[in-house]
Amino acid sequence: MRPKVILNLLFFLFCCTAVQAQTGRQITGKVIDAMGELPGVSVVIKGTTNGTTTDLNGEFKLDNVKNGDVLQFSFIGYKTENVKVGNQSKFDITMTENTQTLEEVTVVAVGYGDVRRRDLTGSIGSANMGDLTKTPVSNITESLGGRIAGVQVSSGDGGPGDNFNIVIRGAGSLTGSTAPLYVIDGFPSESSGLGSINPNDIESIDILKDASATAIYGARGANGVVIVTTKKGGAGKPTITYNGSVKVGLVKNTPEVMNAYDFVMLQQEIMGSGEEFQKNYITELYPTLDAYHNAKSYDWQDYIYRTALSHNHHISMTGSQGDLKYTTSLSYDDTQGVIINSGVKRYQGRVNLSQKVNNKLKIDFTGNYASTVQDGPTVSSATSSMSTAYMYSVWSFRPVSPTGSDLLNQMYDEGVNMSEDYRFNPVKSAQNEYRHKTTNNLQFNVGAEYEIIKKLKLKVTAGYTSTDYKNEEFNGSQTRTGNSHPSNTQSKGINAYLYQSEARSYLNENTLSYQLNKNSHNFNAMLGMSVQKNTSYIHSIRTEKISNESFGMAGLDKGSTPAVNSSKGENKLMSYFGRINYNYDSRYYITATMRADGSSKFARGNRWGYFPSGSLAWAFARESFIAENASWLSNGKLRFSYGQTGNNRIGNYDYMAHLITDDDLYKYPWNGQFVPGYVLSSMQNEKLKWETTEQLDLGLDLGFLDGRINLNMDYYIKTTKDLLLDADISASSGFSSATLNVGKLRNSGLEITLETTNIKTKDFSWNSSFNIAFNKNEIIALNSGQPYMTSYISWDNKYKTTPAYISKVGESAGKMYGFIYDGTYKYEDFNKIIDENGKEVYTLKEGIPYYVAGTQPGDPKYRDLTGEGEINDKDKTTIGNGQPKHIGGFTNNLVWKNFDLNIFFQWSYGNDILNANRMVFENPSAKQNTNMFAAYTNRWTPENPTSNIPRARAQGSNEYSSLYVEDGSFLKLKNISLGYNFEAKTLKPLHISSARVYLSAENIATISGYSGSDPEVSTRNSPLTPGFDWSPYPRAFSMSLGLNVTF
Repeated sequence: MRPKVILNLLFFLFCCTAVQAQTGRQITGKVIDAMGELPGVSVVIKGTTNGTTTDLNGEFKLDNVKNGDVLQFSFIGYKTENVKVGNQSKFDITMTENTQTLEEVTVVAVGYGDVRRRDLTGSIGSANMGDLTKTPVSNITESLGGRIAGVQVSSGDGGPGDNFNIVIRGAGSLTGSTAPLYVIDGFPSESSGLGSINPNDIESIDILKDASATAIYGARGANGVVIVTTKKGGAGKPTITYNGSVKVGLVKNTPEVMNAYDFVMLQQEIMGSGEEFQKNYITELYPTLDAYHNAKSYDWQDYIYRTALSHNHHISMTGSQGDLKYTTSLSYDDTQGVIINSGVKRYQGRVNLSQKVNNKLKIDFTGNYASTVQDGPTVSSATSSMSTAYMYSVWSFRPVSPTGSDLLNQMYDEGVNMSEDYRFNPVKSAQNEYRHKTTNNLQFNVGAEYEIIKKLKLKVTAGYTSTDYKNEEFNGSQTRTGNSHPSNTQSKGINAYLYQSEARSYLNENTLSYQLNKNSHNFNAMLGMSVQKNTSYIHSIRTEKISNESFGMAGLDKGSTPAVNSSKGENKLMSYFGRINYNYDSRYYITATMRADGSSKFARGNRWGYFPSGSLAWAFARESFIAENASWLSNGKLRFSYGQTGNNRIGNYDYMAHLITDDDLYKYPWNGQFVPGYVLSSMQNEKLKWETTEQLDLGLDLGFLDGRINLNMDYYIKTTKDLLLDADISASSGFSSATLNVGKLRNSGLEITLETTNIKTKDFSWNSSFNIAFNKNEIIALNSGQPYMTSYISWDNKYKTTPAYISKVGESAGKMYGFIYDGTYKYEDFNKIIDENGKEVYTLKEGIPYYVAGTQPGDPKYRDLTGEGEINDKDKTTIGNGQPKHIGGFTNNLVWKNFDLNIFFQWSYGNDILNANRMVFENPSAKQNTNMFAAYTNRWTPENPTSNIPRARAQGSNEYSSLYVEDGSFLKLKNISLGYNFEAKTLKPLHISSARVYLSAENIATISGYSGSDPEVSTRNSPLTPGFDWSPYPRAFSMSLGLNVTF
């Protein structure tokens, strides 16, 4: 269905829900507490959906009220008041605070149901949606980092519209997926759909962390579960809300590159002062090297970065019509990227309906449609050539023209040997490349809940999700990969690429739940079954040497040597599950969960997995002997849980042997001619089975001073066995690797969350939230006693056979691997002689270790760990760890009269970053005419012999070493938001019930020792290669001006 048709349908539903009959009379009133007016109080006619909320002055109006109706006034933290309506038309209500804390009244989603937070026996973190939405973002995942203990958020390429990765309590797999399961309005998915939901539509985000909480999702719960609940319909007349903002973004921190003089001086060192240098750089315009001091220097970052202007708009309507509750919304988001010609647009609509058919039957419907259009280059390319990365062209292109020509209008760097180092004008390429990605996502759930007998309910749910993705790339003659320069022997000419995928998911879930509350006994049981089917179709075509670029993407058939690919996949999952909750007097708790999953990804003998869990809790603060003697203790609970969860994040057919064919490679003689044949590409393994995670959790919840101080602590041990590992196997098998159940991995850690109400008066309040999480990752075993495994990163041909990371048994996964850098060789390391030509000759003194023969002063020196006197691969060791020792966040909310201020800090401590950008742009083996980072001006030279930065043209420099490993710890002032809520008396003549205007800033300041543009980076998101930084999309500083209005 076309995007416009779907959006028009949503708009029609949006408008239709505004029709509402009006009978009875109108009443007014005001609600206060001991300190003054109470805004946001729910006022509902009991037993109906007719209601409203109080404005900023605590005042309300309610239509369709009759004598004898009972008004119910409710607000979190206050006792509910019921008032019967007589002949009066005005009501003045005074509400009193409830001695119950938020722990007792807050409801948390736990999967197939919800419970009060005070009744939790597992470890569940909840996001404060009020804090998250104070800074406008297009994807709510972006705002989760540092908000919930134990939750890490990172981005890959980092461009506008890119997905974010969430890891909960450390990576639970090595070569498999570490992403959690996402459950959006009851629909489970292994890929995040949060990018298709407007943050203003989200009611709550709850993250299930321990096995007691996640085991209800069994096979897919090993990496944690993110439960997202969208806003549902409210009671009463339609309430229309508009949220909009305008954002300005810019890049504040960029690496400094060499200016014209420093660049030319480097070329002189590389070329020498002879004929080649004189020919290229000594010109009529610049007759001497010193003349370049006054030359115009091009910093190409100034031309590819821009001030990005973005805006987003969201309008929603909530209310009820009889027994029908509804919420509908439409939104539009236009986010410009800070790199020219990049950005993302999203069109989105949502409908949530709930119809009470009678006292026994209720029907719910949720539907969401989003169309996302993303433009711009992939900045951090994952190919084996560094020159394909976008920022390589930006940083490497020469900063000066020796003849004074305008470099902006030149396509090539003519001083470069294009057959060896093809370098194209980065601005022209960015302006003319066509990169267009479109994602259309449709999701809906329909559910019916029927009360068979009192407290026994049957719920039947059907869901459907479709995701259509199209990636179009066209490279014309004015682009780097489309231009046919005579020296570029690998040029594809004008070329195009089209990739399309279709993913469908079908879901049916049926649950039967029973609840019994008698005296002090509280019992809840749930049984269910689920069936889910996922299908995917992929089609792609790539063609080269298109004869006429004016056809654009329509010219795919005009090219030569087209490469066409297609594939189809399917997997199914059937599940049976159950859960029992029991507590006595809200003091003693027990929860037991069991789930059985059958997956088509495994052979019949190993298709089913069984995942039990159990938990106990003791609310000791409710014991009389404690409550009577420790009135300052408002909450106290001990929690214990243990359970198993699974992971089946592998290919649909990995247990089968795969056959492939290729017309060019696999041909065999048959009947006098060569015909294509099929060959095995992978090994059959019917013993493949579930990856199983066992988790033990010990928790402590404390509350003090009537809930003004709340402390939550969890210690966990999470062990994953039978790892689904892409493991090396014997070459005699005919294959180099296969997916096997081998290895064992453990994560253990401590999570602490502290929430405080520091000050609370009539005009001023100050609340804080602090969280910190420690995680230790350890490999217990690998394949068949294998002591370690190394990992390679595809980013440049020079390093494709050199391991960058190592994972050893007994240590954490994915440590950086290479030589320990010991500075540069100094003059005192050598014996100097004068040869017969009067030239100084340096030979290493006896006992000084060397890496390459002919080592000279200024070459890099690596530590000789073996003591053999010669540096080789045996001297490589662990040189860094990309995993932090602890992460956390600190939020402060301050309210003074009508002003509110939110300040959020985020940090990471103890992690290292492998800065591959410096490996290229501070590397002494740089090619001629390549610009470098300004830091390389301090390299070793005869005039600067004490420098520990290697000299130009140094030998042995293309190695991973500790020289390029940096401390990635940071403390970041992530967000500040300042808002003002207008007085109700000001808004009343405008028929506006509430309005707030705000100014917010994001990525404001960072304290870090990291030399890169931003320490919050990992361009290769894998447990085996954490903390790798190569050509990232820059993280922008932004400021937003926003408006929230409710009518």
